[in-house]
Formats: sequence, C-alpha cells, structure tokens
Amino acid sequence: MELDVVFLGTSGSMPTARRALSATLVRRGGDRLLFDCAEGTQRQLLRSDIGLVDVEEVFVTHFHADHYLGLPGMLKTYALRGREIPLTVYGPPGVRELLGTLRRIFGRLTYRVEPVELEPGDQVLRDGYTVEAFAVDHGVTALGYALVEKERPGRFDVEIAVALGVPDGPERGRLQRGEAVTLDGGRVVRPEEVLGPAREGRKVVLSGDTAPSASVVDAAAGADLLVHEATFLAGERERARETSHSTAGEAALVAREAGVTLLALTHVSTRYSGHEVLDEACELFPATVVPRDFDLVAIPFPERGGPELVRSGARRRRAPLGSVET
Repeated sequence: MELDVVFLGTSGSMPTARRALSATLVRRGGDRLLFDCAEGTQRQLLRSDIGLVDVEEVFVTHFHADHYLGLPGMLKTYALRGREIPLTVYGPPGVRELLGTLRRIFGRLTYRVEPVELEPGDQVLRDGYTVEAFAVDHGVTALGYALVEKERPGRFDVEIAVALGVPDGPERGRLQRGEAVTLDGGRVVRPEEVLGPAREGRKVVLSGDTAPSASVVDAAAGADLLVHEATFLAGERERARETSHSTAGEAALVAREAGVTLLALTHVSTRYSGHEVLDEACELFPATVVPRDFDLVAIPFPERGGPELVRSGARRRRAPLGSVET
C-alpha cells in the first residue's frame, strides 16, 4: 500500500512566485485526502502530475484565509465538470457556518457538500487507518490531523506453513488475514502458528499553524513524518509568540521530543529562504527537510526503508537547468 505526502503549497500567509499557499495532499492507495485548500490549490493540482482529482475529503485546520480560500473555486470547478460524487469538508467547529457563507460565492453545485465539525480527539475511520484530530495552539480554534494506520499482520513464515501442511493457495491468504483454516484431515491451523509479531502501521502528522505545543508532541509521538509549520526563525521568536506560530528551531525541538523519523517544515515566510529555515532546524534535528511546491515525501513500510523527500516528485516537468528555487 503506497503512502506519500504531496506538498502543493508551502508558503506562509502570502504566496511567492515559487511557493503557493497552504495545501497538502496525502495519498494512500486509492485515497486522496486534501489538508487545507488555500487560494490557487486547484491550479497547483493542475500543474502537477496529479491533475484536479475529485478529492472526496478536505480537512481544514483553521479559518484563516490562507488555509481555505481555494475552496470556492475548486468546488465550483468540480460542478462545472458535472461532478456527482459527494464531498466532505472536515474542520473545527464553525466549518458548517463557513461553507454556508462560501455558498454565496460558489452557488449551486451538481453534488452534495457535507460539512463535519470535529473536536480534538475525534476520529474519522477509514479502511485500514484513521484520521485523528488534535488540538494545536494558534490563538484561534484550530486542529492538527494525524493519519494513523492500523497494525498489520506479522510476516508469514512459509517454511512453517509448509511443515504444517498448509497448501499454497487461499488457505495461506486466510491465515494472513487472521483467520484459522481447517486442512484436509481436519487439522486446524491458527494464524499465530505461521505469523510473526504484528507490525505497526505508518503515521503521518500535520500540525497546521501552531505555536510549539505539547499536544503536537503527543500526537506526533513515533510518527514516520511530521509536517510542521516554521513561519519564523529564532531572531523573531517574540513575533512568533505574538502570532502563535513556531520558529524552525522550535519545530525541530517538537520533532525531537516526539521521536519522529522525518520532519518536513512548511508555511515558510517570505522573509526567509528554504536554506535558512533548514539550517536552523538541522542544528537541533538533523532529519529535517524543507519541501518546495510539488515535492513529495514517500513513506514506505518501515521494513522497506524510511521516509524520503523526492524533489519535484509530483511534477515531471522539471525546472530549467540553472534555475534556483528557494
């Protein structure tokens, strides 16, 4: 089951020529989950290899304009294409009122849009994983989200299965799914006889906008990937406190305390280059990356390796040689 995180917009508060506003797409198997939908998100999708897919779920972290202003345009475009599949917009309390207000902009649609208000601790259950909402510290009602996969069965031991007389066929598949099988002759083979210890699933955490917070540390504990904002550098720590944002160094400390495998910093201010943000964070947490728009992080199962940043992974059309992105 493939899992990756596509960075569609990585700028903080204002777009730049090279960075769009907040939008992150998580792809797991055939599922497409969009976290925040800032101005220009549909165009970012169209500029990528992904295209304007009919996402079925959008998770809004909070109601600052740079995190939701792309919704009206995208919803209207879907209607112009004749979409019929329903779309659910999750968010903190107030998301229902927000969609009601935005309806004056996008008008009648060809499909149903369902707002769902979440509180910290609420879970959205999906096949094989959950999306869990958690509290963050941003001075307004805001949520972060954690995608947490269920445990996977342990490794199937073929040699033991052969020794027990389990034929190569559907019986082995049933055992891998946790079901006992009865062999010819009446012998019952149970899953624990041929499977190793259960293996943990993967975990991706997206903080949204937040000051450094113990709730983020708790939610991100042991995560394969933490996507955390880094709006400021240490020289403007007071400004970060005033606006309930984080510095790159503070985000790195959150990642270190949570014991994550990889930290990806987003919401990069126009004040800084990505290199400056990376340098500050790496002093405290070396396993840090600062994605650009259209980069992605691929997250294999742990036994196949660790999460990896793929530059321009969501866009085949590379930047011309000699160009510089910051």
